Amino acid sequence: MVATVIDGKAFAADLLSRVAAEVAGLGFQPGLAVVLVGDDPASKVYVANKARTTVQVGMRSFEHRLPAVTSQAELVGLVQALNEDKLVHGILVQLPLPQHLDADAVIAAIHPGKDVDGLTIGNAGRLAAGLPGLVPCTPLGCLLLLRDRVPNMAGLHAVVLGRSNLVGKPIAQLLLQQNCTVTIAHSKTRDLPALCRTADILVAAVGRPEMVRGDWVKPGAVVIDVGINRVPAADKTRLVGDVAFAEAAEVAGMITPVPGGVGPMTIACLLRNTLTAAQMMKGNA
Repeated sequence: MVATVIDGKAFAADLLSRVAAEVAGLGFQPGLAVVLVGDDPASKVYVANKARTTVQVGMRSFEHRLPAVTSQAELVGLVQALNEDKLVHGILVQLPLPQHLDADAVIAAIHPGKDVDGLTIGNAGRLAAGLPGLVPCTPLGCLLLLRDRVPNMAGLHAVVLGRSNLVGKPIAQLLLQQNCTVTIAHSKTRDLPALCRTADILVAAVGRPEMVRGDWVKPGAVVIDVGINRVPAADKTRLVGDVAFAEAAEVAGMITPVPGGVGPMTIACLLRNTLTAAQMMKGNA
């Protein structure tokens, strides 16, 4: 068996075109504010990509680049000002923050209606309760890819590797809403390979390069690889996922590659969330 490769790049491009069409018909221009603190090279690249794509779909992009020495009070003050800004419909604070800043407190300061990363307690609670709200972008992207390929997931066993608030817990909640039977695995799980072999849907989000081997995968399973890891390769580096792709592709029915799988969906879903936030604010005006 050779798995069908799920093309996240193509799906994300289609999603962005649909977002752009809806933005054009809104009657006003949604605005996304991205806050970057410090000089983390990867974060700077992500922020630049987000800003460029935001403009491409017809939204306003507001970038706030702050020095690494920014205080907690200054950062929270900026977030509160963005909460009040009527031109801003979505707020994203780029993580990770410098160590002296309390990321949880900063996230808590974001108005839930503008929390396009879906990380506030309010949005996390709505997701857990099965209520509509803003969902974290990467888990939402995983779900959209899965629903496109597996329209009816009812009764399937989904194993989620990872229990982070950013990916693991939200994707487990989303899969529960699809009527999957969901198991969350983590570093303390016993006999992880055996558990993974029971999964009809296997979501890997642990941040460990190629941890999931081919013999961990149930024949015909759908494998969603959320990992993005940079590893040495000759005189440079290359990106790999949490799944040993070549091995897993020999066993799985469908699999996302790295790069080009879940990654492109994150920015697309960020802008989808910004559109949703703008629509909700328009409805409440």
